[in-house]
Amino acid sequence: MAKANPVQIQKHLKGVDYPANKEVLIQHAQKQGADRNIISLLEKLPEDEEYDTPTDLNKAIGDIE
Repeated sequence: MAKANPVQIQKHLKGVDYPANKEVLIQHAQKQGADRNIISLLEKLPEDEEYDTPTDLNKAIGDIE
């Protein structure tokens, strides 16, 4: 899979309330019309992590790619 663009990811997460966990992020992205690649990437995030800011989330995504 191609690397996800952090701007694209955050576009689909606009309005999400941080801190947020994986489940909240996936649900919000789906409601915002995120494509399968973005959802798939979010699904790879650790189950037990919570992200305090979009920057924290982008770092975590960078770590799994």
